[in-house]
Amino acid sequence: MRYVLKKTATTLATLLVVSLLLFVAFQLIPGDPATRILGTGATPERLEALRNEMGLNQPMFTRYLVWLSSFVRGDLGSSYIYHQPVASLLAAKVPVTFALTAISFALMCAIGLPVGVACAKHAGSVVDRIIMIANQIIMAIPPFFSGILISWVFGMGLHLFIPGGYVSYEISVPRFLGYLVFPAIAIALPRSAQLAKLLRGSILEEAGKNYARTAYSRGNDTNGVLYGHLLKNALLPALTFLGMSLGTMLAGTLVVERVFNIPGISSILLASIGNRDYPVVLAIVMLIAVVIIVVNLLVDILYGVLDPRIDEE
Repeated sequence: MRYVLKKTATTLATLLVVSLLLFVAFQLIPGDPATRILGTGATPERLEALRNEMGLNQPMFTRYLVWLSSFVRGDLGSSYIYHQPVASLLAAKVPVTFALTAISFALMCAIGLPVGVACAKHAGSVVDRIIMIANQIIMAIPPFFSGILISWVFGMGLHLFIPGGYVSYEISVPRFLGYLVFPAIAIALPRSAQLAKLLRGSILEEAGKNYARTAYSRGNDTNGVLYGHLLKNALLPALTFLGMSLGTMLAGTLVVERVFNIPGISSILLASIGNRDYPVVLAIVMLIAVVIIVVNLLVDILYGVLDPRIDEE
């Protein structure tokens, strides 16, 4: 329990620091939102009036406290360009991006974990060597290029899906999820390869320890030692990797959305950056940060469950 409370407090402090750094960073970016809205031909009086209306003339720390208190209450502010609440702008887009990331994450686990276990079990075999070579190649291919290859081979070549033929979840959930499978594969492949390599190495490292040799001496076969003793300890580094992977996969999701023409948050994020629409950009980046940090908290808690010694430290 002490471990969970400590990690929760650390997470809250991290979120507070991240929110402050993000807010300050966006305020320091060159460009005046008022000038972007009114144009360079606007009079100084009109620009000053709009800045006052938008609260841009208040001290930075005051604006941060106002924004933070609103964010905590669920108020993401209003868009400078679209003139509507940020929450309503993102309502239909955030579920798309997070659904694609979730499917990618599930595929990474479904591919990487079994492959890593199988390679460790048959380490040194021809199959293991072939898979490790393939792993190195896959890890070197960025998601956007994987997305292009998948669209070309499976979309235009084999006609298993229609590139750009996105179907909204509001129309058909099964077709929506079906369309996301191929983009999710493009995102998941590099991380699956890294996860398999990490888990293989972790299992082989555990296999060389004294407790593994003791387990063999007691008459356990390879499967008994692997699944009954080694895998639990070998999964601990993999858990850390999974937590760290979420940020990378979210970034990959934003890129792959453009390749597959998926209307997630990437389109509005890029447009808002170009228009200096800071409430929208800040809300999106902060939401992503919250998801990544909270997931890492859950991973740390699970780590403590698998290794009770941590709670005693």
